[in-house]
Amino acid sequence: MTAETDLSAAHAGAARLAEETARTAGVHLRTVHDVSGLAAVADYFCDVWRTPRSSPPLPAEVLHSLVHAGGAVHAAYSVEGERLAGACAAVFGPPADADAYSLLAAADRGVGHPLKQAQRAWLLEHGARTLRWTFDPLVGRNARFNLVKLGATGTEYLVDFYGPMADGVNDGDESDRLAVLWDLRAPRRSGGSADRAVPPGPGPAVAAPRAAGIPLAPDGAPLARRSADGGRLWCRVPDDVVALRAADPALALRWRHAVREVFAHAFAEGFRATGMSRDGWYTLTREEHSPV
Repeated sequence: MTAETDLSAAHAGAARLAEETARTAGVHLRTVHDVSGLAAVADYFCDVWRTPRSSPPLPAEVLHSLVHAGGAVHAAYSVEGERLAGACAAVFGPPADADAYSLLAAADRGVGHPLKQAQRAWLLEHGARTLRWTFDPLVGRNARFNLVKLGATGTEYLVDFYGPMADGVNDGDESDRLAVLWDLRAPRRSGGSADRAVPPGPGPAVAAPRAAGIPLAPDGAPLARRSADGGRLWCRVPDDVVALRAADPALALRWRHAVREVFAHAFAEGFRATGMSRDGWYTLTREEHSPV
């Protein structure tokens, strides 16, 4: 099979999956080109990130420019009407014939998967092979969606990536981000399990960088553990960091620093983020042990 045939087959499969998952979610998908449609997407992003309509995370004119430059804005609409239920935006990155970058994505519950599959199908049709983006590593539900549902891999931990942020979701916190890579042709499989392969129960603990023994999370429970063979590491995040940040910003920041320390040392050792369990534990895997 040639590379061109392989890419064509991947595109066809992605397009079918986008259609099937959209039907299940009760939405229809389309790329957005018109000014009014892009303005509605900008307003939707304002609602998600809790910013004034006058200060959107991505203004309509910027969305229009990236579409004109060859990028794409995909949106999901309710079947019964034209209510916007999700949107995402992507541009091509270097090299332009292989890699793309997702600038922003948000969706109502159950709509994220068809939306990302539509984006994937469009990118494959236009020759992209990989898609990159970043997300807040403390938001466990996003980690689970990106690493388990989509099969992307966390490849880089970025400390305070955006600097101070003033939106209604991130305000008061430091903007650490986990960068992920999604192979559009063949997303990494989760091994048939939606949770970690081995629970982080009693066993070798990850040594705290400045103290011996079990590293503890801000709630006093274990924060991270390592498998006996050293090939896997597990790190826990809070149940709902967005709610925690609103209720107790100082505690949320302590969680940020604790998780940052584990990830920074793990990535320096060659680990990559490959999974997230339902109860908030990341699975990090050394490259030579990474799932296929």
